[in-house]
Amino acid sequence: MDNLSEALEKLKLASTDSATDSVESCLDCLLKALANNNTEASVKIQEMGVLPLLPTLLNPQSSCTPKVANIIAELAKNEFMRSPCVEAGLIPPLVQLLNSADQEVLLQTGRALGNICYDSHEGRSAVDLAGGAQLVAEHIKSLFQNTEPENEKLLTVFCGMLMNYSNNNDSLQAQLINMGVIPTLVKLLGIHSHNTALTEMCLIAFGNLAELESSKEQFASTNIAEELVRLFQKQTEHEKKEMIFEVLAPLAENDAIKLQLVEAGLVECLLQVVAQTVDGEREEDIAQLKTSSDLMVLLLLGDESMQKLFEGGKGSVFQRVLSWIPSHNHQLQLAGALAIANFARNDGNCIHMVDTGIVQKLLELLDRHVEEGNVTVQHAALSALRNLAIPVVNKSKMLSAGVADVVLKFLQSEMPPVQFKLLGTLRMLIDTQAEAADQLGTNGKLVERLVEWCEAKDHAGVMGESNRLLSALIRHSKSKEVVRTVIQGGGVKHLVTMATSEHMIMQNEALVALGLIAALDLVAAEKDFVGASLVSVLHKLLSDERSAPEIKYNSMILICSVMGSEPLHKEVQSLEFIDVVSKLRAHENKTVSHQASLTEQRLTAQS
Repeated sequence: MDNLSEALEKLKLASTDSATDSVESCLDCLLKALANNNTEASVKIQEMGVLPLLPTLLNPQSSCTPKVANIIAELAKNEFMRSPCVEAGLIPPLVQLLNSADQEVLLQTGRALGNICYDSHEGRSAVDLAGGAQLVAEHIKSLFQNTEPENEKLLTVFCGMLMNYSNNNDSLQAQLINMGVIPTLVKLLGIHSHNTALTEMCLIAFGNLAELESSKEQFASTNIAEELVRLFQKQTEHEKKEMIFEVLAPLAENDAIKLQLVEAGLVECLLQVVAQTVDGEREEDIAQLKTSSDLMVLLLLGDESMQKLFEGGKGSVFQRVLSWIPSHNHQLQLAGALAIANFARNDGNCIHMVDTGIVQKLLELLDRHVEEGNVTVQHAALSALRNLAIPVVNKSKMLSAGVADVVLKFLQSEMPPVQFKLLGTLRMLIDTQAEAADQLGTNGKLVERLVEWCEAKDHAGVMGESNRLLSALIRHSKSKEVVRTVIQGGGVKHLVTMATSEHMIMQNEALVALGLIAALDLVAAEKDFVGASLVSVLHKLLSDERSAPEIKYNSMILICSVMGSEPLHKEVQSLEFIDVVSKLRAHENKTVSHQASLTEQRLTAQS
């Protein structure tokens, strides 16, 4: 340290008379001290006020310049030195040095700027202001085809500099994207895939930029998919595969890139990883299994990529994914069920899958999880069943296979995501299926649970689906027994509330169900209708100009249906419905105006 103090004093004197030899030996001493104990030497250099001397030493013509830049790079490895480097005015002269043709000057300058930018807002802002990133990007564009070792070293430093410059900073990432660095880096990756350090730097830069939505289009116009798949196939180490996964995941969110990845053969790589890690117990095996199966599911979210892999239900990928469902591994069961849910996104696929016995596999999986109770697997398997139940031709087949019975085993679940999917599956199954709606609608335990969930204020999804299923049971069964079960279970008030929903489809479903209750058993429902203020709800719906024509039509039908009840009739009279209804005779929708005339006659006749 004494030598360092002496060298620093000498440097202060030498820098004023620019005696190159004495400056050079001082710089060597500084570099030695920094190599020996970087933190201690950095503190000393700052204390002795040497930083402000360095800009004058960053002279493009001087032979000392690479050493000065190297010293700055070493100093900036310490977080506490980055802001002082900026304050000492080092950034503008460093950025000027990027115009040099000397390889060593460029290398040390790139290191210095990269280290100053690392996790430093001040550093990045100063480099941005001086236009440093633009110069570095231009260097990469002009050098990327050169495979000489010295050049690859320089490219690695420059890629690292851009990475540190833009890491976690959306606006600086957008700036790099606008400069067009993505196509250059993709080409660079293809040419230098043999160079581990440069490849890693490229991957980290991609991971950085791929988070930004605006980058996806640029990536999609390159051959990034082929390059990443080719690189992935070469890797044997877990860490390297993970690095590529980290780039693939954000890129695969883009549908065009999903298809490119499928065409480049990524799926085969993923299936291979799954096969290699499924029985592994090491942490890295478990991690790779999860990442690769999750990525597989993500690729199936794109319509084109999904259809390509389905191949009319004969695709080898589709068959492999099916084999995951009976697996003993929860992660694979989950991915298998989610993959089926993703394949089940159009009627053709759904019909084919139901005809080839997939429902049975899903039911067996659910049966295994009634006791084991893995919530994510339950949720995924129910999602798949719900999607499969959408085509009309599948409903009766799935009901015959016992889907409703297995789904009802999860009625006791306390997990909102499972409750939500369970309700959606049952609602899809009974759509247009009178017998099934009748059977489920007279199941007291189910109706009781639905009424309970209709009050799940903390879970809007569960609350909405419960209301919709309650209404569906009545609408599809048109059964007096179902109506009685719902009245006894306390469901009427929830259907009245549902009629005031902000979603028109739910309003309509509620009004049709209430109309059926009034038509099938008005006497039993009368007390609940009064208690839930049904008549005033209908008055509001008819008076509200924003109500859709169907809502107005079904509200008038319901008014006519409740006129047979004395207390409800009195309420209708007291609210002067006749005024609201007579105005609707002039409604632009013919069905509404016609119903208004009929309703007005009914109200007049019974007043």
